[in-house]
Amino acid sequence: MIDFIRALRAAGVRISLAESQDAMYGAEALGVESQSAFRAALSATLVKEHRDQEVFEQFFPLFFGSNTPLMNNIPDNLTEREQKMLEKALRSLAGQLAALKDLLRQLVEGKPYSEDELGEMGQRAGLNAEDDMKNRRWMERRMRSQADLEKMQMAIDMLIEKLKSMGMSDEKAEELRDMLEENLEGLNEQVSNYTGRTLAENRAEQDPKPSNDVLDIPLQRLSDDDAEQIRREIRRLAAKLRSRASLRHKRSKDGDIDLRRTMRANMKYQGVPVELRRKTRHVKPALVLICDVSTSVRYCAEFLLTLIYELQDQVARTNSFIFIGDLVDISMDFKEHEPMEAVQRVLNANPPGYYSTDLGNALNTFKRDHMGTIGGKTTVIILGDGRNNHNDPRIDIAEEMHRKSRRLIWFNPENPASWGSGDSDMLAYQPASDGVYYVRTLRDLADAVDKVLADG
Repeated sequence: MIDFIRALRAAGVRISLAESQDAMYGAEALGVESQSAFRAALSATLVKEHRDQEVFEQFFPLFFGSNTPLMNNIPDNLTEREQKMLEKALRSLAGQLAALKDLLRQLVEGKPYSEDELGEMGQRAGLNAEDDMKNRRWMERRMRSQADLEKMQMAIDMLIEKLKSMGMSDEKAEELRDMLEENLEGLNEQVSNYTGRTLAENRAEQDPKPSNDVLDIPLQRLSDDDAEQIRREIRRLAAKLRSRASLRHKRSKDGDIDLRRTMRANMKYQGVPVELRRKTRHVKPALVLICDVSTSVRYCAEFLLTLIYELQDQVARTNSFIFIGDLVDISMDFKEHEPMEAVQRVLNANPPGYYSTDLGNALNTFKRDHMGTIGGKTTVIILGDGRNNHNDPRIDIAEEMHRKSRRLIWFNPENPASWGSGDSDMLAYQPASDGVYYVRTLRDLADAVDKVLADG
């Protein structure tokens, strides 16, 4: 069990010392007579996230399986005449099969490999020096090659043809073929399980490999695996931001005494200040999000939308829009679905494609149809790189939005050194805003969102 837990940790499953202890208590309570109950006890105590269940299911049979396949002792299923015929066929093929004759006899007698035999094969195949489960299939092929298992189908076919030529009935010969192939499958399964268990044990002996902190990987260089890891972590990140915002909100309730409100509230007590009123220093922001979902900033838009909607209890209201060539209102998607599901629906419905980004046109549509969403308490966040493919940037609309809102902020994932180059209009948009956050990584993005929430 300790080796199993170490292997799970080495494979990236987060297991604390207390959870390891719980697994021991669970096994003690349910016993090991029932494998299903034992498996359930370990799964319930060690697996906290759905994504880790697959690793658990992969490793469990490697550590708690017998690794001894059920095999047929074929002579026990034959008459005395058929046994003699089989023995004669094996002797006659000995010269043709050479190195395979012993393995063929092992198949006939239904003998699994011993641990020593598997260990010798593993040493010849280089299994002892390997600890990456991703290489399991490759190592299994090397193990089967060392055992000559890949050649055994030919040997079985030759034996069956020999028996038929010696007078064994086709029905009995094919029955014998089925038993031999079942035994061959058992040996293959034994080799596979031994390979997997050895790799897992080798990995368990190593310290977990340090992984890059996905919070600090540039968003424009994320791989699909990195992005998937962020999707799994983003709720945890949102929970941290929510805790910070809640703490600030709690502290704001103990602000300075508001004399005007205190006097008004205590008029019923002839002006004696029985009830104190304090200045409220924190106000939940009303947000308008306008996000570029073209290829260059797509991940950034996805994570911003997910973060904001995971934090809706810290926001007065949010109206959200995306654009590539034109503006699309996506607010209703987030009212009808959970944040992560809503984001995926929006992105699937608006693929990046190979067409031009046009923020100017998107702003024109916003002015025509949605300018009423902006008021004096609204914070407008535009996420994008400010590139318009040489179209009219409509700076005038950005300036109007700036005037009508409490503030207008840019989140830009592109390096500031590139602003104003080529088709970038960022240097023209910048004066029409209250500031620009350079959001190169998820950590930058989370910090920017936290600062927006800190100053509602």
